[in-house]
Amino acid sequence: MSSKIRLLSTDFDGTLVAHGNDPVLDRGCMECIKRLQESGVIWAINTGRSVDLLESGLTDFEFPVHPDFILTSERDVFRPSSNGGKWEPFGDWNERVARKHAELFHSAESVLAEVVDFVNQKTKARLLYHSAGLEGLIAESEEELDRVTKFIDCARAKQPKFHYQRNTVYLRFCHADYHKGAALAELSRLLEISRQEIFAAGDHHNDVSMLDGRFAAMPACPANAIPEVKEAVKSAGGFVASKECGAGVHEALCHFAES
Repeated sequence: MSSKIRLLSTDFDGTLVAHGNDPVLDRGCMECIKRLQESGVIWAINTGRSVDLLESGLTDFEFPVHPDFILTSERDVFRPSSNGGKWEPFGDWNERVARKHAELFHSAESVLAEVVDFVNQKTKARLLYHSAGLEGLIAESEEELDRVTKFIDCARAKQPKFHYQRNTVYLRFCHADYHKGAALAELSRLLEISRQEIFAAGDHHNDVSMLDGRFAAMPACPANAIPEVKEAVKSAGGFVASKECGAGVHEALCHFAES
């Protein structure tokens, strides 16, 4: 494997995990990541899942290797805990991001109200709330979500920092400056790893920010990636695999090792 790769940033669902397949994990990919870790390469899972959902996924899908860091909810950065727990915030990034989101949602209340009215009156989508308030929504189809995002894109014209992340039928409201790419950039800053030494792989809308070449010089996607992701990877000089999910990630890792 190439020594020029020092950090892997991989999406989880649809990239490493092939839902509906048996097996869901590609053995070659898992063995490759294990060899890279043994050689000193750092692996971070960069996902829209929360910490708890990612932990349950690692257990449910019986991952034979475990990440060195996790980037969760498309913005938070965690490292292994030093006090007996599994994960803890790495630096003050998560706190700063939470504060920025709280400030944004307060200033964008009118935009959010417009979106809520549209969703309730014009769609069958279900709004999702957590302890801090409205988090996002689940649409009945990707076509319905296309309609929702088109409306949001118009409504957010007066609040351009109000944005969203989407993956299949799921959407999360967010600050435009915080996404998978920004979380990867913060991790690489803390680890003092340059963009030229970073490999990133993903398959859906919410992965584009880490695949467009700004934060990883070696972007890749499996064959099952959506067209927008493939285009972003191609435009950044990355690698679009011929195989799906983990097999495609393995193919991409081999490509960059040989290039």
